[in-house]
Amino acid sequence: MFGSVPTQRAICRITWIMAWFATVAGQLHALARFATADGQEDLELPLTRAWAVPTSEALRPLLDWATPETVYLTYGKTWLPVFAVMTLCAFVVHQRRKPVGFEKWAWRVALTGYVLATVSVFGDYFTPWIDQSFLFVGMPGLLLTALGSTTLGIALLRKGFRPLPTGILLAAFIPLFLAITQVTSMGSAILPVVWAWAIAGRRVSRELTAVTMPSAGSLS
Repeated sequence: MFGSVPTQRAICRITWIMAWFATVAGQLHALARFATADGQEDLELPLTRAWAVPTSEALRPLLDWATPETVYLTYGKTWLPVFAVMTLCAFVVHQRRKPVGFEKWAWRVALTGYVLATVSVFGDYFTPWIDQSFLFVGMPGLLLTALGSTTLGIALLRKGFRPLPTGILLAAFIPLFLAITQVTSMGSAILPVVWAWAIAGRRVSRELTAVTMPSAGSLS
């Protein structure tokens, strides 16, 4: 699928950048959600309220430039490139790994979940069919992402996959998801998966760079 080394390396490098971007932008999106009618109830969670209320006051110019719904949907659009690049990076790692057996099926479930989740983000923030997109695409995508990431993480850990944090983050996705949603919005709950593939992608990028670097002998 991604036969070009420069293409693989670019995808992996962008995923690393997007992981940092999503970690910050995701909280801005969460703050925008808390200002909407549906998001107000999230502030009833003590941990969410503890950081969201003072941060919203400090960042008010970034949150009150339009109606709460418009601000929320606008910042929500930033998730699409994050999901898209993360999914591409997972495909790159999969292509290079050439899995077999149980791991092969875990990859299929996880990758299907990532694709559906990406399509759902597009439907949620770029079309008027927000509810339908989340119900018919987003929910199946979330379930497959949770199941696939968890089983894939376990399979990778059993096979001694490196870097180790990738397997750990994937295997622990469900408890991390539950913990994150106690502090911020559901969108940020995907961050463990984003970081899992960003870390794996960074390793792949370094490996590809090492392979394509000219040897000392070729320079003489």
